[in-house]
Amino acid sequence: MLRSARSLEILQWLVAVGFFMQTLDSTIVNTALPAMAISLGERPLNMQSVVIAYALTMAMLIPASGWLADRFGIRRAFLTAITLFVAGSLLCAASRSLLELDGARVLQGAGGAMLLPVGRLAILRAFPREKLLPAMSFIAIPGLLGPLIGPTLGGWLVEVASWHWIFLINVPIGIAGAAATFAYMPDNRERRVPRFDATGYALLALGMVAVSFGIDGLSELALRHATVLILVVFGLASLSAYWLRAPQQSHPLFAPSLFRTSTFAIGLLGNLFARLGSGSIPFLIPLLLQVSLGYTPLHSGLMMLPTSIGAILSKRLVTPLITRYGYRRTLVVNTFLVGAAMASFALLSATEPLAIAIVQLGLFGIVNSLQFTAMNTVTLKDLSGASASSGNSLLSMIQMLSMSLGVAAAAGLLTTFVDVFSRDPAPRLPAFRATFVCVGLMTAASAWIFWQLAADRGGSGGALAAAEEPELAATKTTEST
Repeated sequence: MLRSARSLEILQWLVAVGFFMQTLDSTIVNTALPAMAISLGERPLNMQSVVIAYALTMAMLIPASGWLADRFGIRRAFLTAITLFVAGSLLCAASRSLLELDGARVLQGAGGAMLLPVGRLAILRAFPREKLLPAMSFIAIPGLLGPLIGPTLGGWLVEVASWHWIFLINVPIGIAGAAATFAYMPDNRERRVPRFDATGYALLALGMVAVSFGIDGLSELALRHATVLILVVFGLASLSAYWLRAPQQSHPLFAPSLFRTSTFAIGLLGNLFARLGSGSIPFLIPLLLQVSLGYTPLHSGLMMLPTSIGAILSKRLVTPLITRYGYRRTLVVNTFLVGAAMASFALLSATEPLAIAIVQLGLFGIVNSLQFTAMNTVTLKDLSGASASSGNSLLSMIQMLSMSLGVAAAAGLLTTFVDVFSRDPAPRLPAFRATFVCVGLMTAASAWIFWQLAADRGGSGGALAAAEEPELAATKTTEST
């Protein structure tokens, strides 16, 4: 354990910066996609794989990150994460085709998947218990800042330089982070590390990849329907095989006994389906603004600011709402509101007043942030000990998977509606409108999942605060309950 107060402070900043890099690259790409498409000779509506490759790789590697840190040491794992992230960033900037860019995003996602989990583990083992929660809260701040400045920064870099710089800015930060890791990151490792469930991991990874490729096959990959069906069935079969096999293992990645906690089971499924729409909006809005409405990259990036600001402002509303109305009522009503906000984006047009568009985006940011916080909290609030750690790791994986699936589904819908409205003199705007309505309906339908929660008269602020700690302190993805 580190003893120096200065060393602890530097370690805290190091992990926070790593988290910032990871969240920034989750959002900075969206406003640059049309410019990337022109540079690479692709259609702007077929660039979703750039987002999917990053999110899906993170979803695949999150389950292994804790085991890798325990097995090879925190310092080595964190340094490897930074190296992969920087190498991926350099290869992204050097890409000359969409296929090369997708491959580089996979490498970048591999590093990003380990940055936060391994960093959290370093904080957990270096800080004394009484200083742990403030330290975890500090490193969570970049999670808000990354999405806040990412779209605008991406648009600005595209206009003043080129899209390559949205990746090159990671290089000096990564080099400085690698040097600080050598100097200040503890090299703790577990003496006894349980055997890694490689077969279970392969089943999970193959399942996620097959389902994502199947859905994406409806748009960018232009696969035949039979191929899509085979991929989806194969993916679902692999995922089912994992959960049938897991009870027989002494150290599964995620133990099925987690689902004996009803709030966890309901919250996890709610996260998966409700986030399908939420994950698609940062992809769809910049495309709509630039491809159909003629916005510049910087202007479209600035238009995403109200959403991020609304998300930050809404944090004070969560506890009073849940305290008064309870989780079930809050989530059911708010899920409908999120779906309605998404569907309202069908009204965006060149003639709509700017003020109304800003209000729409701001309101979406508020209800979407409320949704995320309430869903995360209800999912984790009844878990404890090893269950909290394992459950949070599974939740993190589901969050990234749903982002990948959401973008793939939105792109598939958009491609379908472009074909449907092909005779329209301006086909893209009607296609976007129909896509927003469908995405909103899908999200609203997930309210039925939250209706399965037990009726409650109201939560407590204490319960909400307590549930935040397992989310921040999650460390080992290989622990079973």
